[in-house]
Amino acid sequence: MYHIWQAIIIGIIEGLTEFLPVSSTGHMILAQNLMNINDKDPIIQTFNFFIQLGAIMAVVLIYWKRILSLFGLIRRKSDSKTGRKLNLLHILIGILPAGIIGVLFNDFVDEKLFSAATVLIGLVLGGILLIVAEKQKERPTTEVMDDLTYKQAFLIGIWQLLSIWPGFSRSGSTIAGGMLAGVSRAAAADFTFIMAIPVMFGASGVYMLKNYDALSMNDLGFFLVGFFVSFIVALLAVVSFIKFVQRMKLTYFAYYRFIVAAIFLLYLLF
Repeated sequence: MYHIWQAIIIGIIEGLTEFLPVSSTGHMILAQNLMNINDKDPIIQTFNFFIQLGAIMAVVLIYWKRILSLFGLIRRKSDSKTGRKLNLLHILIGILPAGIIGVLFNDFVDEKLFSAATVLIGLVLGGILLIVAEKQKERPTTEVMDDLTYKQAFLIGIWQLLSIWPGFSRSGSTIAGGMLAGVSRAAAADFTFIMAIPVMFGASGVYMLKNYDALSMNDLGFFLVGFFVSFIVALLAVVSFIKFVQRMKLTYFAYYRFIVAAIFLLYLLF
């Protein structure tokens, strides 16, 4: 049985880190390690994905017009000078690689990769990727999300495969991958946030079904508190954080990741 105060702390961490390329899952695993929570527990693994839905709902509120336009429910003026628009096929192409691999290797990830040690590796390697993406000298060929090509959407989806490793960061790998594919930081960030909606709903559904037998009504309060805390914190932070990620150089996030990894490594060793 887990405590409400633990759900509140983890929900705050999720809400603050979901939109930054620093790995919200990695931060939650490290925090749970500090609180002596077993990160291999199916309940906790399901909880980690479930509360991310809270943060993702904040994205739904921010991008609701664009989301409805994807389904043709409202008309939206394109940001592209050519009149092109992002459509559902872009999203499908982007989420397909990680969706397939995530389902096929779900058990392996749970058993081998959900640990503080693997998170530290992911933080460092993901930080290196952010620096590489930021240091590239070619000018982006795609400045706004509406100009995103299907090829670029697919390449971003391939880079998203790295986020299956906790600590790499879904937003970090996709924003960096988008920049390496010729997409501007702002457009890559926008696509990343929208693409996160079906990804997180799908991941949460998989874990809920997989660990259904391990869950009970006693866990309901723990899950709901984490969800709503994550949603409220993310809602307060989402507007400024989205703009922050769109403008901030990825190298600064990389340095932060290195510092967190170094501090936690010292904690594990001593």
